Amino acid sequence: MFTNTNPYSGFSVDDLQKAQKFYGQTLGLEVSKEHDMLFLHIASGSKILIYPKPNHTPATYTILNFPVDDIEKAVDELRSRGVKFEHYDQKEIKTDAKGIFRGRGPSIAWFKDPAGNTLSVLEEK
Repeated sequence: MFTNTNPYSGFSVDDLQKAQKFYGQTLGLEVSKEHDMLFLHIASGSKILIYPKPNHTPATYTILNFPVDDIEKAVDELRSRGVKFEHYDQKEIKTDAKGIFRGRGPSIAWFKDPAGNTLSVLEEK
């Protein structure tokens, strides 16, 4: 039934204008607006739906992961654009001063969009 379809994911935000500015200008992604919704156009040719939801509650998990070659460079660049990284000091997850978790798996740094949804950059070698 779905063999020849191109499914895509979506998530909600509480302010579409702020989301459009953040994803388009701050993160530098191609964003289009259709029917009062946004679409992120990502490198694979796929799209991700962003829709407004008045009673939006931020996701309690990472909704988007952006693979990068050099996490230090990516974190520095995003910081220069005003992105604030999350800092964790928990038993399982401890981030360094830049907000980068190093250890099991790829190095990863988490940040939030204006609606409070969690995103990440992660270093893939």
